[in-house]
Amino acid sequence: METSRAAREPRLPFFGALIGVVALAAALAAGHLVAGFISANASPYLAVGNGAIDLTPVGLKDFAVRTFGVYDKLVLLGGMAVVMVLAAAVAGIASRRSPVPGIVLIAAFGLLGGLAVALRPDLSAVALLAPLASLIAGVGVFFWLHRLASAGPPAEVAGTSRRSVLLAGAGAVVAAGAAGAGGQLLAGTRDAESSRTAVGRLVPAEPAPPIPADADFAKLGTPTFLTSNRDFYRVDTALSVPQVRAEDWSLRLHGMVREEKRFSYDDIRGRPLIERAITMTCVSNEVGGTYVSTANFIGVDLGDLLREVGILPGAEQIFSTSVDGWTAGSPVVAALDPERGAMLAIGMNGEPLPVEHGFPARMVIPGLYGYVSATKWVKDLEITTWKARRAYWLDRGWGEQAPIKTQSRIDSPKGFETVPAGKVRVSGVAWAQHTGIERVEVRLGANGSWLPATLSREVGLNTWRMWWTEFDVPAGSHQVTVRAVDKSGYTQTDARAGTVPDGATGWHVISFTAR
Repeated sequence: METSRAAREPRLPFFGALIGVVALAAALAAGHLVAGFISANASPYLAVGNGAIDLTPVGLKDFAVRTFGVYDKLVLLGGMAVVMVLAAAVAGIASRRSPVPGIVLIAAFGLLGGLAVALRPDLSAVALLAPLASLIAGVGVFFWLHRLASAGPPAEVAGTSRRSVLLAGAGAVVAAGAAGAGGQLLAGTRDAESSRTAVGRLVPAEPAPPIPADADFAKLGTPTFLTSNRDFYRVDTALSVPQVRAEDWSLRLHGMVREEKRFSYDDIRGRPLIERAITMTCVSNEVGGTYVSTANFIGVDLGDLLREVGILPGAEQIFSTSVDGWTAGSPVVAALDPERGAMLAIGMNGEPLPVEHGFPARMVIPGLYGYVSATKWVKDLEITTWKARRAYWLDRGWGEQAPIKTQSRIDSPKGFETVPAGKVRVSGVAWAQHTGIERVEVRLGANGSWLPATLSREVGLNTWRMWWTEFDVPAGSHQVTVRAVDKSGYTQTDARAGTVPDGATGWHVISFTAR
């Protein structure tokens, strides 16, 4: 009796682990394939990842952005994959006598994926077909492979049965790979890039003034004044970049307005377009961080659209919603301020918006951190009050108004760099959007005198300014500190504060060695 039972068990841990991992791959691939017909976010794997982002504590999210930068989402997905593979392998090994442990785990993954899909605000009920397919495929493959591994008389278990499992597992892996690739190809058929290409060149009726040659000191180590679309920072919660075609897009303005309106892409593009140079900053930018960039944005004046619908008395907030369900709250007064120049942007540096930067349209309100001013893939603007609606990051402990703080950064020399002793050039950038930079001061050593730096030509109050200066530096280790003074007379504080709840503060200090 004992021999018969042993004959029916997958006898090596390797085969149990293989069964669990292959079943997991089949489940994920099936879900991804079905999601290809519906929406990329319907893929259970991505839905769970998006849910994890939404549930991540603010401190952990801030750590991820600070540590991994633009790769934070890849780290999340990779970590999820490792955990799921290990869990599937353990469940497979635990299923030596019965397939129940493995089937329970695969079913649990499927139900978790179903819950994540059901909670996505950008998905309809039909999206539940993806996690359902994942559940059926995973459980089915696990049961099938477990049965193969347990089949046959004792003499065959060590040979034929195991070869059957390996062959069946290999076939299942190939099928899973094909299904996953199929899902990716299907998602690509709704790719927004072809729609973006068809938009063609955007010609503003009111182009931005030409950027003067002395608007940056790139030859001295600063960034170029305009940041290329490829290098423009990107921080958002989207695991899968929303794919929205211009011909399918519209923007609804409603709420505390006299007349609700909806605008198509052609409605917006058909208006006289304006172009404005605007520097944007992420609230996750640490002191000395790189999450600040400048572009010439093309679009229409957001204030004009708001005045057309007629803002009612008492309105305080523009509650904007992205196609993926993300929300932001922007002060109505900032969007209506003609001096600030808030925009509904459809272009960036002479091109239609890149897909990862919000194509077909995004908001840009100068002087406010991006989480309250720069909704990408925007589809809905509700005029309301602060009390009536709470946006995504407000519920996670971030500030309500979020004006960008006066900051400066050293770009050259780099921290801990070794340079020749003698004349050492120090350069960098400062910003105080919608207030403007008056001067930048730099000192050598912790107790050195503050010396004014040479500033680049000012392009506008909504853009950054570059600076540079020189010091006579003897051989040895040295420290350089920078601070900015804005046009309101405010001197950048040395008090160090983290990014939560409304942006980091402190002086940027770097150390270097002269030889």
